[in-house]
This record gives sequence, C-alpha cells and structure tokens, in this order.
Amino acid sequence: MSDAPLEPSPGQVTIDLDALADNWRALARLAAPGRCGAVVKADAYGIGLDKAGPALWSAGARVFFVAQFGEGLAARRILPEEATIYVLNGLEKDAGPADYAQHRLRPAIGSEDELQRWSEEAARRGPASPFALHLDTGMSRLGFESLRALKDAVARKGTATGADLLMSHFVSSEIPADPINAAQIALFDAARAAFPTLPASLANSSGMFLDARPVYALARPGYALYGGNPTPGTPNPMRPVVTLTVAIQQTRWIEAGATCGYNAQWTAKRRTRLATLLAGYADGLPRGAGATDAKPGAEVVISHRRCPLVGRVSMDLTIVDVTDLPEEAVGPGVRAEFFGGTADLDDFATRSGTIGYQVLTGLGRRYRRDYLSHGPATDKGA
Repeated sequence: MSDAPLEPSPGQVTIDLDALADNWRALARLAAPGRCGAVVKADAYGIGLDKAGPALWSAGARVFFVAQFGEGLAARRILPEEATIYVLNGLEKDAGPADYAQHRLRPAIGSEDELQRWSEEAARRGPASPFALHLDTGMSRLGFESLRALKDAVARKGTATGADLLMSHFVSSEIPADPINAAQIALFDAARAAFPTLPASLANSSGMFLDARPVYALARPGYALYGGNPTPGTPNPMRPVVTLTVAIQQTRWIEAGATCGYNAQWTAKRRTRLATLLAGYADGLPRGAGATDAKPGAEVVISHRRCPLVGRVSMDLTIVDVTDLPEEAVGPGVRAEFFGGTADLDDFATRSGTIGYQVLTGLGRRYRRDYLSHGPATDKGA
C-alpha cells in the first residue's frame, strides 16, 4: 500500500510495518513480566500515526504515549476505543481537564497547578478520570521538581485518587556508564516507595537495555520501535523500519581544485565525478550532511557501494561523490539509499552531525511513501 502524491516523486520513503510490529514484540518480550507500551508522538516518529498505530495495536500494544493534546485526539480517532492513551506533556492550558476526560486521554500531570485543575474538575464531575503523576528525576524539563514537591502537592489536594501511573524520564540511558542513570533509578525507587499502589514507568527505549532492568510495570519504547539503535556502539537489536532512497538527476566530472555547493565548502582533490540527488534540507536532510574541506560527512549507498556526500546540502538538492563507482552504474534515475536496509540510520545521522530521532521526525512531505505489510489488515474496530 502507498500514501503517495498523485505525481511521481524522486524521493521515496519505504516503511516496513511488519518490522515495526516485530520490533514491538521483541521489546514486549524484553519488558516481561512488565507491560510494553508504544510511543507514537510526532506522527509516530515521522512514519505516519495512521499506519503505525493500527500496526502496533495488531502486534499487541494496548498503551500508547503522545506528546500533545492534539496528538492524543488524533490517536483516539485512529486507535480502538479500549486503547489507553497518555499525553506526556501534561495538562495544557488551552485544553481543559474536561477535554481530556471527554476523549479518555490521560495527562502526565507534573505540577501542583495541573493537579489542582484536574482535582477541581473531578470535584465538579465526580470521580477523577485516570492520569499519570510525573516526577522529574534529573531532566529539569517537566514534572514535579522533587519527591517532596510531589508528596506535598498530593497532600494539599487531599488525594491522588484517579492516578494510575507514576512516571519519570531518563536523561542519559543511551550511555549505560553514565552515573546519572543509577541516581535517577534511586530517586524513582524512593517515589515508588512513597506511592506503592501506583504502577511505575521509567524505561524508554535505551532504558530497557540497562543492566539495572528498570522496566517496572510499564516500558515506554519509542525510537527503537522505528528501527533506531537503543544501544549505541553495539549492534542494533532492532529491525530497520524506514528506508529512504533518492534518485540521481545528473552527473558530471570536475577537475582537481574545483568546488561544489554553496559557499564552495568542498574542494575536489582529484578529478571527481559528482552525482546530484533530487532532495535537500526542505525534505528533512541535515544541511551539514555533506563533507567539507574541514570535516567528513555522511555516506549513502549507490549500486551496493558507500559514497560520500560532499558540499553543503541545498534546499532541494544534494551532491554525492561517485568517482569510485563504475561509470555505467551511475546515471539519472539511479537511486541512492540514505538509510534503511543497507545503510544505517544512526550512522547517517551521526555523520551528519545530528541524531536519528531528528532525521526520522523531519522526513519531508515531498517523498513518496510506500507502506509494506504482509500481516492482516487492522481497522479501528479490530
């Protein structure tokens, strides 16, 4: 199946929904005996919530996490009625507690103001709708700033009736040796002791792979579901989900000493054959992905060979050095793979000076999107 523009597109994103489902099942086995949720914020990390949500539900996911109220509404429209949906950013000012309750969305409440608004609505409407209590254990971003602040807020509001989850978020779980991981686990364990009846959730994708195994009652993988490596520096345990290929428009030879791209940032050190690809930073490619005279850049795969990107990425075009390929192997219409089956997403992102999360969530709308699945079709009522 495809979600493609009416006209052909030189850039193609292929999304393997079977791989997405397999990744969730693998993470669910790792989470056992705890449960495994699925983070589907940012349009399911850029691959399309409308396709990813049903695929994850079919695989067995029943608890989903989004970032914003609007994403929660979208997820509620797509997922079956019995799906549990948490809103990680909490109780937004522009959406009242009644709006969350109406659509059965569970905010991750992380301040006394949010808890008061939620409690006041519960007093008007009757028993409180379910929600999560969010404790900040080191991110300094959202959540109650300390366990004391959380306990005092709950005490002042009388009760945490309605809370059905205690959660926090790792700062550095992708670096297993970082001592902040152990410090956060200790803080979170103290919170669990203070609220012993609440199921607990701390582990994101990388957190699930820490030796301490801080999965607790519910894990919240995101990036790993979509094929990102949750264990940087070691082989990726996940199947690739997203493949990006872009067609060549033109090739040319330049002489040693010639430059390419804006501001002449890359200089040929030999007679060089260049191929120009029909995608650029308007399509989500990092502007700094190409090599310059001062630094190496990312690589793409063409005709089974790795080839370096050179010069600054333009709005609509990217240049690649194909000198070492047989001349007949490169020409207009031949595709370069940026990441996917033969090129690694995290390697491409690192060489581009960014992270795979940003690459995935920035995939442009000009790409043709093809969804692959051999599993049973799943609709909202399944």
